[in-house]
Amino acid sequence: MATLFVFPVGTLHGGTIDERWEDTVSGQTTGSPAGQGFDYDVIVIGGGAAGLSGAVALARFRRSVAVIDSGEPRNAPAEGVHNLLGRENVSPADLLATGRAELAGYGGAVITGVVATAEHDQQLGGFEVGLTDGRRFRARRLLLASGVVDTLPDLPGVAELWGRAVLHCPYCHGWEFRDQAIGILATGPMATHQALMFRQLSDDVLLFRHTAALDDDQLEQLAARGITVIDGEVTALERDPSGELAGVRLAGGTVVPRQAIVVAPTMEARAGFLTTLGLQPEPVEVNGVRIGSKIAADGNGATAVPGVWAAGNLTNPMAHVMISAAAGLTAGAVINGDLITEETAAAVAAARARAQPQPLDPVG
Repeated sequence: MATLFVFPVGTLHGGTIDERWEDTVSGQTTGSPAGQGFDYDVIVIGGGAAGLSGAVALARFRRSVAVIDSGEPRNAPAEGVHNLLGRENVSPADLLATGRAELAGYGGAVITGVVATAEHDQQLGGFEVGLTDGRRFRARRLLLASGVVDTLPDLPGVAELWGRAVLHCPYCHGWEFRDQAIGILATGPMATHQALMFRQLSDDVLLFRHTAALDDDQLEQLAARGITVIDGEVTALERDPSGELAGVRLAGGTVVPRQAIVVAPTMEARAGFLTTLGLQPEPVEVNGVRIGSKIAADGNGATAVPGVWAAGNLTNPMAHVMISAAAGLTAGAVINGDLITEETAAAVAAARARAQPQPLDPVG
């Protein structure tokens, strides 16, 4: 069994996410009113790196754009964001607060809320987004950037230490645990890969076999790199009196001291609200083993539904912050181009209609 772990909205750097990121919809301005009964040209669902990057690109093109966000970023427990050029070690809260401020500077809006439904607007021809509090908004296009939820191994101590001493990505957090005692909790096909990656950062890496099967080739690789395999099922992560990781408890009662534990969460797309659009998550697999789900999209973020784009971890659960931001920017630029094409076609049709000879009034 696994526990579905959703990060709580907690106090971050002096205030909760909702306190720092107030709803800015009432102050929204735009150089390009959506018109035709729409509230916005584009609604972005999800206010992480992908969503905000796409929204800023659109707002800079004078598009009326709103980001709907629940204030529960996936990386909230982490102390800092890494491999983000120019913003190394910025806290997740500060990064998103800065992004919201940049969006507001270009006239974009942020609406705090949880999306319940997204569907075709049968009256206007665009899309209607419904929130759990009953509010509804209409837009000509949608950009989906709702991300994923990490389902963690169901062991005591894992959820409590997630993002601090329980890790999953060596590029995100590996440097911070260099030369420390690292343990790999083997629950699936990524365990050997993770062990070999973290071995580059520390000489002291143990792989806890736990529930995973390891073949002869994997065991040979681990032994060649000096990674010891610990047999037996893990029953808990032990914490010291201050709440920090002390070690790994095995079924026999032995506690093996460790300073960091690497896990492989299942990364599930936040896509329950998309069924009314006809979008269903598809599995993400590694070596034939399911590790999560995603919404399929092409290289520009276009989904199978015309008028709907997607970006970030929703389409690539393993994307880092910089990759997600780049995907959001790409999708935002393509959406703007799509709107320009639509508006140009309408302008041409209107010009042709005006140029048609008008019938003469009959002589009475």
